[in-house]
Formats: sequence, C-alpha cells, structure tokens
Amino acid sequence: MSPQRYFLAQAYNNAWANHRLLTACRKLSADDLAASRTSFFPSIIHTLNHILTVDWFYVSALEGRPMGYAAFDTEIPFQDFSDLEREQRAIDRRLIDHCRQIQTDELSRIVVIPRAHSEQRERTDRLLLHLFQHQIHHRGQVHAMLSGTPVAPPQLDEFFSVGEEALRRADFAELGFSETQIWG
Repeated sequence: MSPQRYFLAQAYNNAWANHRLLTACRKLSADDLAASRTSFFPSIIHTLNHILTVDWFYVSALEGRPMGYAAFDTEIPFQDFSDLEREQRAIDRRLIDHCRQIQTDELSRIVVIPRAHSEQRERTDRLLLHLFQHQIHHRGQVHAMLSGTPVAPPQLDEFFSVGEEALRRADFAELGFSETQIWG
C-alpha cells in the first residue's frame, strides 16, 4: 500500500467511525447528551465538540490555513446535535479530500501549528497520525459513556475487513463511500 493510500484509508475509516458514533448519539435526548458522565470531558456533547474543534485546529493547519486557537474560542460550539453532526461530517470530508490530494513527497512537509506562545512544527505524516490517534482516543471515551445510556455503543474496532463488507454497506451508502474510493 502506498503512503498516500494508507493515509486516505485512515481518513475514510475516521469518517466512518465518526458516522457510526454520531448515528448512535443521534438517538439520545438532549438531556442524555449533556448529562454529567465520568470521562476526560464531563459529557458526551462536550467530548463530541472537542473532537470537532481539534479537527478544525489540525485540518486547517494541514490545509495551510491554520485557525490556531480560534478553533477553541467556544469550548462547546454546538449544543444542538444536528449542527454538531453536520459540522463533523464537513470536516471529515475536508480531511478525506486533503488525504486524497496528498503526494508522498508532501508527507515530509513541515506543517506550522500556531500555539499560545510558540509555533509547533510537525511533519505532515506525523501530524496526521497524531490526529487519527487523538480521534480514536476520544471516540473511545464517548463509546464508554454511551454504555451508561439507553443507546448501545456501536462497534468501532474494525478497519474495513474484507469479509465484513456487507456489515458496512448501509453506512457506506449513507456516506457516499465505496470500497473502490478507499482501496483504488
């Protein structure tokens, strides 16, 4: 697998995992989304907003138009779940588009990320890996918090297994994804 295809597959998997998680969370009431829970962030809606704002922070930097800390001006920019879901899907598409266009020689390009008192300089490939890991980490927290709600947490621990294509077919149809887009 080429490096470009690897990062593109990661971006598609990230969007698919977000889709599965958001589909489950959409079934929750506003009270269940905002209820105090044990985790790094105190609620499901807070954690989902954090996933989104960190995506804004890093994807904008990867695109060469860093938002910097403006991404975090509002800690919970979307109390309304449908708005949050719409924005998460949009940033997932931007990340997919970025990874689709990236060339192998660009993976070593330095991305400048404005921090409060400095600039972080990170290779593109390392920043992408960091972003994917960050999202996995916080999706896992939401997954665990869902266990304390009336909605069962979705399965998130798969990575496009060939033998399980039928299990993701409906999700892919909703997302407009195809196996060919991901694997070529």
